[in-house]
Amino acid sequence: MPTYEYHCPACKATYELRQSFSAAVTHACEECGTGTAKRVLHAPRVVFKGSGWYVKDSRGKNPAGESEAPAADATPEPAAPKASPAPAAPASGSAEASAAS
Repeated sequence: MPTYEYHCPACKATYELRQSFSAAVTHACEECGTGTAKRVLHAPRVVFKGSGWYVKDSRGKNPAGESEAPAADATPEPAAPKASPAPAAPASGSAEASAAS
């Protein structure tokens, strides 16, 4: 059975209880009896043991399925110059024809 830490905001007491996994998250405070103690959650401790935990240990020089990155000293190909758009042609519409007549 795990040991859980509880905190009562009414009396500011913090204590540990050994309870089952299915125990309630809140209960009456065991110190003051009037407040509601809530279970305090902590981040789990993580211990890394063995190899494979570092980038240099878990990757090969060129894993299968990945393409090789371009060299840093390689010069990129120059881009083709972009063509500027052609100027708009004047509209030969009915407005000019009606103005002339």
